[in-house]
Amino acid sequence: MHITKLAGLGDTEHVAELGDWVRVDPQAAKPLFDQLRTQIIDAIRDGRLSPGTRLPTVRELAGKMSLAVNTVARTYRELESAGVLETRGRFGTFVARVDPADTAMATAAHTFASAARALGIDKVEAMRYVEAAFG
Repeated sequence: MHITKLAGLGDTEHVAELGDWVRVDPQAAKPLFDQLRTQIIDAIRDGRLSPGTRLPTVRELAGKMSLAVNTVARTYRELESAGVLETRGRFGTFVARVDPADTAMATAAHTFASAARALGIDKVEAMRYVEAAFG
């Protein structure tokens, strides 16, 4: 990765070199955009892509990976719709500063805990339901 100062952002942003480690398999059953989407999410979760990291433009990444521009554009659009990425106008596309999974899971956990308390279920018993749900 290299560092780029973007006017108007007020801080230094990293530009991710996704083409160096993202791999897609045209022969796989999973669509290319979904392979790319999943790898970006995994990289965010494991820390390879930190919040605020600037991603390459759609054209840059498509060219580097020999993908159609529309494939990369669809990936970015879906990740933006999910709150994983954010577009900052002419400054580019960035890893969102807040992980939407954290927000969604915290909300779900609070709702679950409130429901358990309302039903008179203690924490130990409530956790059995969670473990059973995971199988």
